[in-house]
Amino acid sequence: MNKNKPGHPGVAGRLARIAALLLVSASLLLGACGNENSVFHTGTSAQTTDSVSRVPWDYRVVESTVGDLIGSDMTVLPDNEMLPNDNNYATGDKIWTLQFMDAELTTDADQKNEIRLSSWTTIKSYPDQKAAADDLAQLKVSITTDVDLVGVYKTSYQGKTRNFAVLELPSGNRIKQPVDDKRYTALEKQKQASVVLEEVHDFADYDLAYAKFRGWAK
Repeated sequence: MNKNKPGHPGVAGRLARIAALLLVSASLLLGACGNENSVFHTGTSAQTTDSVSRVPWDYRVVESTVGDLIGSDMTVLPDNEMLPNDNNYATGDKIWTLQFMDAELTTDADQKNEIRLSSWTTIKSYPDQKAAADDLAQLKVSITTDVDLVGVYKTSYQGKTRNFAVLELPSGNRIKQPVDDKRYTALEKQKQASVVLEEVHDFADYDLAYAKFRGWAK
């Protein structure tokens, strides 16, 4: 992962990328199979039909402190991680760092997911919080779009009834979301649903993204 340069382009190209999100996300689990260096590299277990892939999952900005200087690198406290000292910081300087988390996503034949999250990894430093927040806003983008609605169903247990909707996300995997009676009725005969997705981009290759459900659009 490139730790020296931001992985995103300017705002002008964002609408085109968002328009292509459904196509990119739907093909990434298959298309990345041949690239073992990609965060989207996928593999299939010899014993099962499960598909395993690594996807970008989350970013956060953390206030940190410069530790020891080692050549052109520096340690970042409190986790003592090593980063290039691109801004010529001194020991003890307060800085802001961008941290990254990816996920191992196992999808079975029924499109059900098991998610295993990595630990946080520091990937870039900033002299001020605003610069860090600007990058974060480009790497985690909220969009509203329509996704396929597989269906709705009810379950009953000890006299209590619960409603669920099953959605198919742009990545091709399916998720189950609880819904109230009003939304259940509204979705019952629908083929698509309007939702809010969080588009999490790969820092090293911005065009690669994974979309996560973040709520109903209406």
